[in-house]
Amino acid sequence: MVTLVVATTIDPASIGPASALLSMPGWHPGPPLKDIPSYVNGQVRLLKHDNSIVSEDHLDKRWEESTGEVVDDVIFLSKHTAVSNRPALTVHPIGIPHLREGEVSNSGGRPGWAAPPNPRIASWLRLLKKIAQEHNLIPEFEITMEATHHGPEINSPTMFVEIGSTEEYWKRQDAAQAIAQLVWEGLGLGGAGDIGNWNKNNDKKKVLLGLGGGHYVPRHMDIVLKEDSVWVGHLLSGYSLPMEDPKQTNEGKEVNGIGGTWKQAIKVSYDATCSAFPGGEIMAHLDQKSFKSWQKNAITSFLTEQNIKIGKPSDFS
Repeated sequence: MVTLVVATTIDPASIGPASALLSMPGWHPGPPLKDIPSYVNGQVRLLKHDNSIVSEDHLDKRWEESTGEVVDDVIFLSKHTAVSNRPALTVHPIGIPHLREGEVSNSGGRPGWAAPPNPRIASWLRLLKKIAQEHNLIPEFEITMEATHHGPEINSPTMFVEIGSTEEYWKRQDAAQAIAQLVWEGLGLGGAGDIGNWNKNNDKKKVLLGLGGGHYVPRHMDIVLKEDSVWVGHLLSGYSLPMEDPKQTNEGKEVNGIGGTWKQAIKVSYDATCSAFPGGEIMAHLDQKSFKSWQKNAITSFLTEQNIKIGKPSDFS
C-alpha cells in the first residue's frame, strides 16, 4: 500500500512544497506514469505533472494499473484562492456532491460525486497548526479547514493541502517548508511513524460529518481542534446543501417537499465518509445557527430517515 503525493509544475504553491519535500533525505527516481515523473521514499510516491491540479483524473487507478502498487490514499499540493486575499494554510476533502448530473463544473470532478475523505485531515490540521507556529507563520497565516469542493475525480481517500491566497504567498518559501514538513512528519518519512492512519488507529471511532456553515466551516473546525480523538469526514457548507423554499398554504403549512440537491449531497458524502472509515461511528454535526428552522427540521428528519446519527459537540469528546 502506497501514498501518492501529487504536485503540478504550473502552480508555485504546489511545486514549492514538492521541491522542499524532495530536498529531504531518502528520495530516488521512481517509474514514470507515462510522461509524469515519480519519486520514491519508503511507501510514498510523489508525482509531478504539468497540468491543472484538478484536471488529472484517476491518478490512483492509473498508478495501480501502471505499477501494480495499491494506492492507500492521495494528497494533493495546491494553491488556495480567496476573495479576502488573506494568507492561509488549508486542508480539505474533495467532491461536488451537490451538482446535478449534466451540470458543468469549472473546477474538476464529476457532478454528484465525492471522493472518500482522507482520514488524515483532522490530525494533519492539528499538526499543521503546530508546525505553522514553529515556523512563525501564525498569526500572519490562518490555519483552517475548508469545506468539500472541486476535483479531480479519484476513488482513493483524498485530501488537498493548500497555500493561500495570492501569488505573493503561493511563492513563500517559509510556507512551502511548513507544508513539506507537514507531509514529511505526517507520512512518517522521518521514521517516527505516520499520523492519521485510520487502519492503525481505529480504536478511536468518532468521525464528524459536517453540515452547514460557511466555506471555512468554523463550528466544525472548533471541534476538530479541541478534540484530539475526533476524525473528520466530508464537510458540506451551506452552498453545497441547496434547499428550495417549500410552497406554503395560507396556514403556513408545507404543501410540497423541499427541492434542491441537499439530500443527494448528504447521502453521497455520508457514503463516501463511511467508505473511508470502516467501522467508524459517523455522526453528522450541524452548524445550527447557519440554518433556518425549516431547513434544520428537514435535514434532521432526513438524517433520521437515513439512520445517520446526529452529534452535539460534546458527543465528539
